[in-house]
Amino acid sequence: MSRGSKVVLGLSVLLTAATVAGVHVKQRLDLQRLHDGVIRDIERQNRKKENIRLLGEQIILTEQLEAEREMSLAKGSQET
Repeated sequence: MSRGSKVVLGLSVLLTAATVAGVHVKQRLDLQRLHDGVIRDIERQNRKKENIRLLGEQIILTEQLEAEREMSLAKGSQET
C-alpha cells in the first residue's frame, strides 16, 4: 500500500470514529435534555397546584374579612 493510501485510510477511519462518537454524545445530551424537561414539567405542575391552593386560602380569608367588615358596619350603624 502506498503512503497516500494509508493516509487516506487513516483519515477515513479517524473521521468515522469521530462521527460515531459525536452521534453518541449528542444522543446522550438529547436524552438528558428530555429528562430535564420532564422534571421541569413536574415542578411546574406542583407550583401550579400550590398556587391554586394558596388562591383558595386567600379567597376564604377575603370572604371572612368581608363578613367581619359587614358585621362591624352593621354594629356601628345600630349604635348610632
